[in-house]
Amino acid sequence: MNTILIVARKEFRDDFRNRWTVALTILFALLALGIAWFGSAAAGRVGFTSFDATLASLTTLGAFVIPLIGLLIAYDAIVGERDDGTLLLMLSYPLARSQLVAGKFLGHCGALAVATLLGFGLAVAIMQLMQPPAQTLQAWLHIGRFILSASLLGACFVGLACLISVLTVDKSRAAGLALIGWLLSVVLFDLALLALLVVSGGNPIERAMYPYLLLLNPVDVFRLVNLTALGDGAGNDLLTGMTAHHGYSPLLLCLVLLAWAVLPFAGAMLAFRRKEI
Repeated sequence: MNTILIVARKEFRDDFRNRWTVALTILFALLALGIAWFGSAAAGRVGFTSFDATLASLTTLGAFVIPLIGLLIAYDAIVGERDDGTLLLMLSYPLARSQLVAGKFLGHCGALAVATLLGFGLAVAIMQLMQPPAQTLQAWLHIGRFILSASLLGACFVGLACLISVLTVDKSRAAGLALIGWLLSVVLFDLALLALLVVSGGNPIERAMYPYLLLLNPVDVFRLVNLTALGDGAGNDLLTGMTAHHGYSPLLLCLVLLAWAVLPFAGAMLAFRRKEI
């Protein structure tokens, strides 16, 4: 365990020495504040208005940005060491292959969680201070749920990136597969579900299966965690409307997100133990 933490600490520090990670934190904060301030511009208003509507917009933003960042910071976790010629040297130390993968996974997850907390957390806290005090407790619960689920979503795609990094032979292929994974999860999966509903005409069997199909995509699980807890004016769309009667609790959905983080990570450890170097 001590060895895993040493590797994780090294990866965490490397991520924050990288200017992209610091820029990411600033980008999170600026985008969140920009959405909150100009979100009602189409209605002729600017400024912090509805907290629920703002958090719904942040959920949409996070669903696009966090998976991409999780993939980009970890896609070269193993294949990068191989390309640089340092992998064999690292494994010559008293360091098991599973410990190396676990340390890199935890380090990248920690860096992404801190960036999310500092970026989105700071912006949401500023927004909350501008809201009426009557909503304070409920809004802070929403903030905590959002930060936790965003960190778990990042861990899901860090785990996927580690699996890609183990299975590929060079960094260019790993980067390409990472982008394909982002496109499939964030864009094409939901389009395929909507196309299926349109083709079938939304028959009862299709509508009954839809909420369970959403659990097959961590991005949609992240949306469900946050949108189903908000008011009707913020999260009442096709996704939340068709899943409301299933009674998915935020805790259950967070556990599903955790499972989505563990599965590719476990696959990466198993594949790396069997892989010839």
